[in-house]
Amino acid sequence: MHKVGHPQEVVLRLVPDVDHPPTLDEVYRRYCRYVGAIVLRLGGRPGEVEDLIQDVFVEASAGVARLREPEAVKGWLATVAVRTVRRRLRARRAWRFLGLDRDAAETVLVDPRASPADRVLVRAVYRVLEEMPIDNRLAFTLHIIEGETMEAVAKLCGCTLATAKRRVARGQRLIEQRLSDE
Repeated sequence: MHKVGHPQEVVLRLVPDVDHPPTLDEVYRRYCRYVGAIVLRLGGRPGEVEDLIQDVFVEASAGVARLREPEAVKGWLATVAVRTVRRRLRARRAWRFLGLDRDAAETVLVDPRASPADRVLVRAVYRVLEEMPIDNRLAFTLHIIEGETMEAVAKLCGCTLATAKRRVARGQRLIEQRLSDE
């Protein structure tokens, strides 16, 4: 096993290029849109995306020295993004409980080309997601909205495959129940 020295050494190997080893800034530029897409869909609030991206890369830079396979950085960043969003969603729940959630009437992600009926449906789904248990929300969003495999959902959420399947199923049932009530 190769011992890693300074965290910057690992960062320099994250995106292999023989002629020009990348800097942390280059790694950020390469993956920030990817991370941004994940946190936007999981978190649902465009106004929080930049902060969440920064949080992901701050956490990633602190843990980069422990990365055993630098070529797996993309998946590793996705896992860090899921953990970061999970913490933000928990904080948001606490803020809402205390009446401090200033973005309770959040901007929901809706394609401007969507029909009025589709816009209403997307807003309704995000309302249900806000009420859903956080782990179920993350698993449901990763699998149903992002199209991740169940194996990838389990890995990203840090749970077993069976648990990931249960969480997605619970999320689906809740969405179906709530949307049929409206």
